[in-house]
This record gives sequence, C-alpha cells and structure tokens, in this order.
Amino acid sequence: MTGTLFSFGHGYSAQALSRLLKPQGWNICGTTRDPAQSPTIRASGADPLIWPGQTPDLEGVTHLLISTSPKADGDPVLSVLWDEIAARAEQFQWVGYLSTTAVYGDHQGEWVDETTPPTPTAERGRWRVRAEQQWLNIPGLPAHIFRLAGIYGPGRGPFSKLKRAGMRRIIKPGQVFSRIHVADIAQVLAASMAAPNPGAIYNVCDDEPVPPQDVISYAAELQGLPLPPAVSFDEADLTPMARSFYNENKRVRNDRIKDELGVRLIYPDYRTGLEALMKDT
Repeated sequence: MTGTLFSFGHGYSAQALSRLLKPQGWNICGTTRDPAQSPTIRASGADPLIWPGQTPDLEGVTHLLISTSPKADGDPVLSVLWDEIAARAEQFQWVGYLSTTAVYGDHQGEWVDETTPPTPTAERGRWRVRAEQQWLNIPGLPAHIFRLAGIYGPGRGPFSKLKRAGMRRIIKPGQVFSRIHVADIAQVLAASMAAPNPGAIYNVCDDEPVPPQDVISYAAELQGLPLPPAVSFDEADLTPMARSFYNENKRVRNDRIKDELGVRLIYPDYRTGLEALMKDT
C-alpha cells in the first residue's frame, strides 16, 4: 500500500512513521512552525512546509495525520481548514489524530480501556477530548483516534534525563504510568492505515504500566550509573505541568491494537525498549 500522506505537526512520532513509510514509496509532506526543523523533516523522508505561513495543498492527499496540540478553542488545524477538510472528506482514505491517555483522567491505579468514558482532570486532557470529538464529528471523514501513553525512543527518555544535573527519582506510593516506544507508535499507525476502521479509538501503550522510578533505576543500571537520589512527591520541586501528571494514576490496556490491528509490539515493556536504545548508543 502506498499513497500521499499530509502530516500536520510533523514531530517526533510523525517522523518515525514517515521513516517507515518512505521506503515503501509514499509521498509525504509534514508541517512545522520552525524553519530550523526543515532538515530534520527532510531526513525523515518528508517534504517540509512552514505552517502557519505557507498554504497546505491537500489536492491528491489520501491520508492525513494530525499531531498538533489543541488549544482552549479547539484543534488548530480545524480552526483554519475545517471547511476544506469537510469538503474533501470522501477524498481521504484514512485520517489519524494523535491524542493522549490523559483524556481518561485519574482512576487511582485501576485499568482503563477504550470503552472507559473520558474524565480528564487536567486542562490539557479536556482540550484533547474536545479535539477528538471535532475530528470524529466531521461527516464522512474516516477519522481514527490514537491515545498515546508517555513516549520514549532515540534521543528521548530516561537516558536523556539521567544526564541532567540534579536528577531525582520522584517517589509517590502506588503511582504508575504507561509508556510507548516511538517505533511501536509508527507500526500501530501503519497497521491502521492498512486496515481503516473509521471512528475507531486505540490506546497506544506497552504491556506494563510501572512506577516511574523503576524506569529511571533500570536506565541507570544499564549505563552503570549510580541511582539518582530519591525524593518524595510531596517534597519534590516540580513545575505545575510535571506535578499535574502525577495527579493522574491509571493502567492503560492495549488489547485493541493487538486484536483489531494484529500489532505485535516491538518493545512490550520498558526493559526491552531501554535495552534496544542502549545498543544503538
């Protein structure tokens, strides 16, 4: 399968997808706000477009990927291009919107899946829910929602954090997070593109939600570094944004990407993911 992909907000996850698709013969265009990112976008196999600024050309586009962050007034792509996208709805074979598991809010460490009603506690989660609905509500648009857990991969994750001065392990009893390697995000998106199911919602995470300090500890062990000092959550000097992440505690199920899309995770847990990253460093 090949086609033409237009990617709004062609960042870390979208670039991983384009590196997967380009060798198959795909035509890909990706937007960025920062002209300095153009070489990185080209390296991923996509043609860069500065947007806002230059005008997106959706003629002949078969697939849309949206990675842009929503704002209080909704999705920034639809705020400008709603009419054109709605008019072209039947042109697209697949539309993917990258959301976040933050839409589920806090479940005190219990499991959630795609049938769990969104109950976001943070403003960013409420914005995401609104943006999801905007895309799903466009008549005839083959929209798919991907709720991503914490993303890590080359150049992003605990190895980078260990290099920071004053790194600490934040301890909050009972707290767990789900995460996902960027290569698995790319393969989930590609699997969905090969088997569209308009209206589908998928959780994109690995098999093992764990306390964040476990991930940091294993990364330090792999690198032969001493464990960063532990500090309790109540005493930690965190930004309001970082602290808000700890206010939501849940375990996220990923059965649907396996059962419906046939995905077999490359990195089903943080250990296999970090071990692979170590080999590439």
